[in-house]
Amino acid sequence: MRKKVPTLVITFATTTRAMKMETCCKEAGAPGRIIPVLGEITAGCGLAWSAKPEDRAILEQLMEQNQLEAEGFFEIMF
Repeated sequence: MRKKVPTLVITFATTTRAMKMETCCKEAGAPGRIIPVLGEITAGCGLAWSAKPEDRAILEQLMEQNQLEAEGFFEIMF
């Protein structure tokens, strides 16, 4: 069985915003990956961004630079 680790999950109100996050992160070489929204979290769309909790500041800065608004930030064991 895989060991659960703390994970940052960023949710978005629309699929378009989630896809923009993926594009921005890939272009900037930022950490994380796109995932389906987990059952424990409610979101406006079915996609979210997943990364290590310690990468939150980097991701928030990238989102601010790209005028990308998150619906929510969650730290869960995943």
